[in-house]
Amino acid sequence: MIRSVLAATALLATAPLAAQSVSQEDLEVRYERALAAGYKSLFLCGAMASDPTGLRRNERSVEEYELTGIYGALDPLVRELEHRVERGSDGMIDYVATDWADDMPPRVAEYRGVTGCALLPIGAALPTEEIVRAGPIDRVGDPTVAPIAETLSPTVTAAAEKALGASYGEGTRTTAVLVRQGDVTRGKAFAPGFDANSTQRTWSVAKSLAATLVGAAVQAGAADVSQSAGLGIDSTDPRRAITIDDALRMASGRYSDTPGNRTDPLYMGGTTVAESALDWPLLNPPGTVYRYANNDTLAAVMAIDSYLAENPPVALFERLGMHSTAAETDWQGDYILSSQVWTSAADLARFGQLYLNDGIWRGTRVLPEGWVDYVSEPSGPQPDNGFGYGAGFWLFNDHQGIPSDAFAAMGNRGQYVVIVPSLNTVIVRRGEDPAGSRFDIVAFTRDVLETLR
Repeated sequence: MIRSVLAATALLATAPLAAQSVSQEDLEVRYERALAAGYKSLFLCGAMASDPTGLRRNERSVEEYELTGIYGALDPLVRELEHRVERGSDGMIDYVATDWADDMPPRVAEYRGVTGCALLPIGAALPTEEIVRAGPIDRVGDPTVAPIAETLSPTVTAAAEKALGASYGEGTRTTAVLVRQGDVTRGKAFAPGFDANSTQRTWSVAKSLAATLVGAAVQAGAADVSQSAGLGIDSTDPRRAITIDDALRMASGRYSDTPGNRTDPLYMGGTTVAESALDWPLLNPPGTVYRYANNDTLAAVMAIDSYLAENPPVALFERLGMHSTAAETDWQGDYILSSQVWTSAADLARFGQLYLNDGIWRGTRVLPEGWVDYVSEPSGPQPDNGFGYGAGFWLFNDHQGIPSDAFAAMGNRGQYVVIVPSLNTVIVRRGEDPAGSRFDIVAFTRDVLETLR
């Protein structure tokens, strides 16, 4: 049974008058501590809840990989803040709490079943009820899971293993590589303690999963990418002209406060999608300007909210055999499908295979006919960073040695799912690259494909 109600935020109404005047610098320091505590709780909870056996991801592993090399201001704070892991009577994760201020409750991320962990708002009281888990906890090896067949090639495996070093970026940390062709693994490589079923956060690879869920809604007749995303107050609001297609292509025309639209209040502060992602003002006509923004993907997902209420992401994941995948929500239950999904390299290989199959899975069409072309078409305004952008997927823009039909899901800290239909190939690279280090996915893809031709 999932907790349905949170205790109200505590207010410090009795603070002395002198304490009510705080400098901006002090506010920023306090805010950063609150964000760092939220970050730590959510990542510990998400990783360990996604692997409740602790065989692949445990506290030590998360502290070594997910909680190092993060955003500069938060990195030292995340390491020093004290946390505790609370478990239920079954020994499984119930919630993680991280202390950050003497006069405020700890930041809490609580386990919520198939949607993983949710970060509670700053000031929320500790949960008081235990989660009761139903059904299997670790589905790896379950016969309903789509198998990951192997016929390993020494040359492809050598190319995969090269990613474990510094060949594709100084300081990068590769955790898992799967190279698959014809629905068979041809090469693989893993950092110590990781395997194909180890779960990590997708970061912005989730945006491609979001586009896939939109595709499933279109196939079901529940959405049309040309329809309004429903933004704005009413039909007279100019934001109502923003379509789902605009949102998927990062072309809503809305303002975003930082490059990349980091959305810290949502990702680490415990605000909700409705509060933080939907009400930004319009600056440019929809469909005319590219601006990478988490809020656009969140808007596209909210546009199919009624469909997801009846067909949650876990239903699609189960259908594809992605049993190690959990799409997290905010504390009010709205999906944060711009970033917050936990999944394994094996599950991402299954995801890529769906696109190689032209949206058909085990004889049933999951995505509309032509959806692969739709998400990989640069029909909207384009970025200027050397890559193109389709609808929730990145494009390789005819980089030499990479087929023109290649497209990819990409995420922070080095998450990549490269899909090459003409070579019937999926390349999955998982990483925990520190801030300032970048894995050269173009060179790696080129080198791997050379071994498959």
